[in-house]
Amino acid sequence: MKILILCTGNSCRSQMAEGFLKSFDDKLEVYSAGTKPSGFVHPNAVKVMSELGINISKYISKNLDSFLEYEWDYVITVCDNAKETCPVFTGNVVNKIHIGFEDPADAEGSEEHVLNEFRKIRDEIKEKIKQFYVNVKFKSE
Repeated sequence: MKILILCTGNSCRSQMAEGFLKSFDDKLEVYSAGTKPSGFVHPNAVKVMSELGINISKYISKNLDSFLEYEWDYVITVCDNAKETCPVFTGNVVNKIHIGFEDPADAEGSEEHVLNEFRKIRDEIKEKIKQFYVNVKFKSE
């Protein structure tokens, strides 16, 4: 099964969702991309994922354009802030779904407060992406 996770910057939420899906099932082909890639994976996303034993430190921020010619079983959009526009995927895809999350990179305050926001969003992503995975796996059996 091929899954593409889309966001705007491809630096936090989509990277975390990719990491979780890969950790759930190594037979999945999972990629993430952004409409306006930031050019980096946010260090706090790397840090909070490593707390759960998932290493996304080698992931890179990628542009959606490089994935348009592929066929996808699922394309999942994950951006949910009012000030962002979730990307529209125009490629060949069987199922398009939206599982939205706030952007932890918008958090302000002390370092501990910001990290806690990243942890909160990480945990939400883990829960909702796990629900997606279980439902999809159940349907395909």
